[in-house]
Amino acid sequence: MRPSANLRTLADIPVELFHGDVGDPQAVQLAVAGCEYVVHAASITDQWGISFEDYERVNFTGTVHIAEACRRHGVKKLVYVSTANTLGHGTKNEPGNELAGFSLFSAGSGYINSKYLAQQYVLEQVEKHGLPAVVVNPTFIIGPHDVRPSSGKLLLHGVRSWFVWCPPGGKNFVHVGDVCRGIALAIEKGKPGDCYLLAGENHSYREFFRIVSRTIGRKRLLFTIPAWVLKAGGLAGSLAGQFSGRRPKLNYTTARLLCLGNYYSGRKSERDLGMRYLSTETAVADACAWLKENDYF
Repeated sequence: MRPSANLRTLADIPVELFHGDVGDPQAVQLAVAGCEYVVHAASITDQWGISFEDYERVNFTGTVHIAEACRRHGVKKLVYVSTANTLGHGTKNEPGNELAGFSLFSAGSGYINSKYLAQQYVLEQVEKHGLPAVVVNPTFIIGPHDVRPSSGKLLLHGVRSWFVWCPPGGKNFVHVGDVCRGIALAIEKGKPGDCYLLAGENHSYREFFRIVSRTIGRKRLLFTIPAWVLKAGGLAGSLAGQFSGRRPKLNYTTARLLCLGNYYSGRKSERDLGMRYLSTETAVADACAWLKENDYF
């Protein structure tokens, strides 16, 4: 972990902390030395306001450093935590799976593109050098201990306002506990060179906010934003950000992604790893309980 990192979520976990940066190859070598298994989850996940050079340094080059360290120290298995967006999404009736090719390059997301390049590098190292690496591809993670919050921002949007503006697209939602179980099962059962979607249930944003409303026991008025309005607002945000130098709340890339039906299937992980997924209702309830207990609303 970086010395400046927030350790709140690790306070009660009996772990040995190593301070360093994935961008520093020497630090990565020292951290990996003596480890039998490595889980690589470090990345910049913000969708805007970040230069591609920063995405590249952490998300891609950091992955190169970790893969090299794992090869040098002979780890038994590396689990690379990628993202579902490096695989092609589908519809609710025909959700995307591990065979679907990358389809979001044109979205212009530095996060997604850098994660795809890093994933391809890991798979290349498996093929060329026998790196014992497995890739897991979580969808949109919901659950407790979201300190920043990150995905919790979407939940808070549905909790704090009586009028909830819903993007026209949708996502696959997965409980954070299921992602952790998926990583553990990938260490135990994952086949090197394979990718495993960790995917729970598919919902439109409108459906998701209905679940949030039921969970907190408060009625909300839901309004779906037309795609062209959302994209126009995103374009305005991008232009304003370029002129002001400030990070906009919404840019064109994010607006485009919010209009997509990012739907996926977790069948392969169920079949090959033995995964069983909790419902979105459970994920939302656990997340809301933690956010409320920690005074986020």
